[in-house]
Amino acid sequence: MTAYPTAQPQRNRSARRRALAPVALGALLATAAATAPSLAATPSPVRWNTGGAVWTTSADALQTFLTSGEVNDRGLDDGINRSGWTAPQVREGLNKAYSVDLISLSRFLYSDAGTRFLTEHTRSYVPYATLKTQANEALRSAIIADAVDGSISGAGILANLPVDFRLADISATAPLDGAQNVWPRSGCRGDRQCSSLLSWAVFLPANLQAVSQNR
Repeated sequence: MTAYPTAQPQRNRSARRRALAPVALGALLATAAATAPSLAATPSPVRWNTGGAVWTTSADALQTFLTSGEVNDRGLDDGINRSGWTAPQVREGLNKAYSVDLISLSRFLYSDAGTRFLTEHTRSYVPYATLKTQANEALRSAIIADAVDGSISGAGILANLPVDFRLADISATAPLDGAQNVWPRSGCRGDRQCSSLLSWAVFLPANLQAVSQNR
């Protein structure tokens, strides 16, 4: 005689579904994140607005700087000079990796608090074509794509942006005044360090590590 499993009480089935939910969420996020890099790697991680001029820094130029320290791009050179840090400091900061938990970080970025965080961190650094319209979604996807291996860095996040971003210094007032929110304020000194794009990129992964660990 074939033995069939007896039906479980409803509360047991519900408990089992709750127990499996985090596993399913983790698998879904890992799968989505694993495919994200193929859609990313924008050729222009930053376009710098200075008055009426726009200088484009290519992914190759940024990678050359990160690898060798050589600056062969006018926009990047100007950005470093305006950052409040030396070139070696910027390079070291962008390359520094921070360990993160992909699930915790993803949950944060999709929460209400995470959405506010993304909005604040795309104050002036926004997609070139759509400005603020898709800023949160684009930055979120870059962060998650970089976090697949359990670590993130400023360089990795910039490399995984799905569309061209620019520092939109196109207004005399916020939010498109060319200034970025750099956290924590205790880590920067002076207007340049506390508002420059490269300073923001250096501090961003440390901020993400801290907020995701508190989830």
